[in-house]
Amino acid sequence: MKFVKYVFLFVALTLVVACKVNYSFTGLTETPETFQVNFFQNNADLVEPGLDIQFTNALQDIIQNQTSAQLVNSGGEIIYEGEIVEYRIAPMTATAQNTAAQNRLTIGVNVRYINTKDEEKDIEQRFSFFFDYPANDQLVGGLKDEAIDVIFERLTQDIINATLADW
Repeated sequence: MKFVKYVFLFVALTLVVACKVNYSFTGLTETPETFQVNFFQNNADLVEPGLDIQFTNALQDIIQNQTSAQLVNSGGEIIYEGEIVEYRIAPMTATAQNTAAQNRLTIGVNVRYINTKDEEKDIEQRFSFFFDYPANDQLVGGLKDEAIDVIFERLTQDIINATLADW
């Protein structure tokens, strides 16, 4: 009986080692050695100062946190580039007095993903997300920081999912 147990254990270990499964808890399947994030210029009609560098840094941070790839300034195995194309504040819901009850900040980014190892994986896609806030509040200080953080978290995760995950 012990012999069968050892044979089963040996076969199971052999299968685990032989079947190199490329899986992670983040769902990412692409595992580049290096990546490069070029500066995302702010080309939106309404320009929020500093938004370009904040987004560029947010994208670099999420790739570093969710992959083992090394950030490089040039010659990356995968390259992200693009521009911020939308920064818009618009009223969303109205009150009985025909005034806005809620406003929405929307940020849109056009992204070009270049995979130097496999050109078929290259994509160019627009990503956008929003943050709703009470119309009585001004989008300044902590509220603006929270809005940008929430939007960037969603945008960068969507970009990672579209480029590095095989969903």
